[in-house]
Amino acid sequence: MPSQTFFNLPDVKRQIIIDAAIDELANHSYEAASISNIVNQAKIAKGSFYQYFENKEDLYLYLVDQALETKRAFIARANLPSIQAGFFVYLRALFQAVLEFQLAHPALTQILHRGPHHGNVPFREEVFKRTRIASISFMRQCVQEAIAQGQLAADINPDVTAFTIVTLGNELRRFIPVYLGINANQLVKDGPVLDQAAIGEVLDDFIRTLERGIGGSP
Repeated sequence: MPSQTFFNLPDVKRQIIIDAAIDELANHSYEAASISNIVNQAKIAKGSFYQYFENKEDLYLYLVDQALETKRAFIARANLPSIQAGFFVYLRALFQAVLEFQLAHPALTQILHRGPHHGNVPFREEVFKRTRIASISFMRQCVQEAIAQGQLAADINPDVTAFTIVTLGNELRRFIPVYLGINANQLVKDGPVLDQAAIGEVLDDFIRTLERGIGGSP
């Protein structure tokens, strides 16, 4: 966690440092990301950086926590339907909100996914714990609620089901730009320019596959 000195900074100066760190860590691997670049962009002394953060890992984990908080707030504002309205109706709306967050905040999304999935991040398990495990736990609760309401088969394994949904949902982030022929790295630099109707069709197909399965008729 950052030091109290960091939180004592004026809001504008603190945000300049955060923005510089997000830009550097979203556009470079963890190994290649440079504290020197961050302090140069933020126009602060390198010594000041170490008054605010212990090291690059401390900064990265702080940004992960900030990204997760921003994501939760974004989804909370989406006014999702309740599971009582239908588990797959809820799931469709949830993944729509998640994708909208990813498109609205591509740099934060890059930071959330880069740590546990790409590069030689020495604290990969810690990032995974903060990002994936919480998501799987939340989805398990949703699955259990849907089972209790008779919306999902009573004999499915909630843990496996939650893991499957979260894992496939995470992969949508990488699949959709490829499927639509868009450079994912360009999203971070230029912001979202995607065909929302095409994204909606992919989401519909995704939910339909989860709901109906792929086994075909017996």
